[in-house]
Amino acid sequence: MTPEACGVTFHRVDAEPPGGPLQSGSEQRTGLAFGFAAYGMWGLLPLYWHLLGAASASEIMAHRMVWSLPVAVVVLAVMRRWAWIRPLLRQPKRLGLILVCATVISVNWFLYIWAVNAGHVLEASLGYFINPLVSIAFGVLVLRERLRPLQWTAVGVGALAVVVMTVAYGKVPWIALALAFTFATYGLVKKGIKLDGIEGFSAETAMQTLPALGFLVFLGMRGDSGFTTGGVGLALLLAGCGIATAVPLICFGAAAVRLPLSTIGMMQYLAPTFQFVLGLTVFHEEMPPERWAGFALVWLALAVLTWDALRTGRRGRAALADAGARASEAAVAETAAVEPVVAEAAVAEAAQGARAAAPLEGPGRAGPTTPPGRPTP
Repeated sequence: MTPEACGVTFHRVDAEPPGGPLQSGSEQRTGLAFGFAAYGMWGLLPLYWHLLGAASASEIMAHRMVWSLPVAVVVLAVMRRWAWIRPLLRQPKRLGLILVCATVISVNWFLYIWAVNAGHVLEASLGYFINPLVSIAFGVLVLRERLRPLQWTAVGVGALAVVVMTVAYGKVPWIALALAFTFATYGLVKKGIKLDGIEGFSAETAMQTLPALGFLVFLGMRGDSGFTTGGVGLALLLAGCGIATAVPLICFGAAAVRLPLSTIGMMQYLAPTFQFVLGLTVFHEEMPPERWAGFALVWLALAVLTWDALRTGRRGRAALADAGARASEAAVAETAAVEPVVAEAAVAEAAQGARAAAPLEGPGRAGPTTPPGRPTP
């Protein structure tokens, strides 16, 4: 689970948010704390899904949708963010895009929950590791974006990693690819909606809720509902899916307004890293040499991608600073050129006023002298 899946869309990691560099040290420390909390919770979600193993992946997903809506409504009420709803209801195209997003992210959620409870945590983490590479490939194929050489290198190394694992295992790592491609599709469609995090999350959840609620009623009628047959503990955990979904999103929102996007971009790798560690140490999944080789290639690709983004960001900031310095110098030079002209005009105006007043104060026309400080009678 990552921000994109909660309605938060990543921007370029080489950009800065408005006022980003101007944040105080305490604000940045607070932002880092919120960021680590968000990505830590997303990375540790496999532990939560594992506790729900008595329920099917489809039921867990449905409860996640249903219980997320009241949490989203409470957050919107606290933030007083209702103004976006009425204009959205008058735009069928955006509603259609939200429906597509809700559908794609539902598939992503189901695959992720199923993968965790079926013993594929490592492959799920691989999917979120390669997601940035798939998103870049989508940018080229769909949006006709132009890549820098290092970006091409990163995509190529990532593709090589998939080939290595396919040859070694004798099958395509379809879980990782499905998670990455559904995520990338979600992000691509999300670009056309233009809703902020909690707003997009609320709109998508609203569209998911009725079908999910109908599915849960169907399970209950068949007697297959873990919520009604699995005991109080399981029921409470299923109801807690909404909080488990919303709290990391809120923490991420608090981090995003306090940190540069370059920092947020690098922190996005924390969640799959935590998932990877859990797969190894808690779920004890196998990690043969060929899988290590595939992961190593993916990590190399991400290192190249991150280095390119940071280098491009530094160059962009340097160019902006240089442009600002040149603009300041030009403004100073223009001011220096204008000031003599203004001064000369002021002197000329004063001289003209003096010449106009001279006949009144000439010989024979001088008035009575008034001592300083004494009023004229």
